[in-house]
Amino acid sequence: MKALVYHGSKDVRVETVKDPVLKEPDDIILRVSATAICGSDLHLYRGKVPGLQSGDILGHEFMGEVVETGSAVTALKAGDRVVVPFAIACGECFFCGTRLFAACERTNTGRGALLNAKGLRPGAALFGYTHLYGGVPGGQAEFVRVPKANVGPIRIPDALSDEQVLFLSDILPTGYQAILNAEVGPGSNIAIFGAGPVGLMAAACARMLGVEGIIMVDHHEYRLEFAQRTYGAVPINFDKVDAAEVIVEATHRRGVDAVIDAVGFEAKGSAIETVLTTLKVEASSGKALRQCIAAVRRGGVVSVPGVYAGFLHGFLFGDIFEKGLTIKGGQTHAQRFMPELLEHIGNGRLKPEAIITHRLPLAEAARGYRVFNQQREDCRKVVLTP
Repeated sequence: MKALVYHGSKDVRVETVKDPVLKEPDDIILRVSATAICGSDLHLYRGKVPGLQSGDILGHEFMGEVVETGSAVTALKAGDRVVVPFAIACGECFFCGTRLFAACERTNTGRGALLNAKGLRPGAALFGYTHLYGGVPGGQAEFVRVPKANVGPIRIPDALSDEQVLFLSDILPTGYQAILNAEVGPGSNIAIFGAGPVGLMAAACARMLGVEGIIMVDHHEYRLEFAQRTYGAVPINFDKVDAAEVIVEATHRRGVDAVIDAVGFEAKGSAIETVLTTLKVEASSGKALRQCIAAVRRGGVVSVPGVYAGFLHGFLFGDIFEKGLTIKGGQTHAQRFMPELLEHIGNGRLKPEAIITHRLPLAEAARGYRVFNQQREDCRKVVLTP
């Protein structure tokens, strides 16, 4: 089969690799009909995440048709059309029992990314996301093996197109969980830092839940214009102003009820942070998180769907304490939210496909990565079809 294979920083190629086969009784083999490039895939593409090996197949946002099932698969049959969540959960461990599927104790054969684990078991394995998270081949391919198929994949009705439902795999439930974590609703106001795919999905979910005021912070004008036009967000370009200062001034010097950090560890940081990350003294830029802490009101929530790892410069925990803030983050428990989000798509309350700008065949995946990484051609989201 053809698949998108990692060979090093900014070196990905579509190559012929071995077809996947069933390994466990509860596996399925999926013929991929659509897959997407996620913003977190760009961390891998840039060589910023350890644990990748040459030859690894990338991709964790995908869907398709079941073509083969293991002997223990009871939830699906050949011919079913499904979307697969990016995290692989067993459905039986302590954390799966509490619906914290991304914390599953049984699926990850890697060590995870914790620096202070003290023997703690790692969280769930992820498709196409380094050997820290199990080294499971991803879905930017013609076929993919899906473990634990009785737990994750969700059937899709024929009336809905691939583009309408593809983002159930990751970015839509990630944006939704970020808004739920922010504890906002009708009458609330929020600021979303990062107008990439997750930030835009957060804005869509905020509007669906009745959030009154949405501020979108980014430095790509085309992204800000889209957020303003599509979700009624007030745009702020952080290259032109101090975003947190503007937000505080616009909210009676109080701050917004909650902030969403949809940027993560590759935020455009200060000169000192650039030096520290180059020297490997720290692993993440804290610029976006510091702005979030400054922009939220006392007693508010900082919700963090953006990926962070390792040490963080200038975390400002004193400000968190003095303002009485709640910080919520972590990988998304997609299995928990996929059914209700599918219902919202079906009744027209959510239209996640609105963010798609580029539709390419899998053969052009490397170009898709380049365009998305360099923010060329007003790129918001790339969908690939094998």
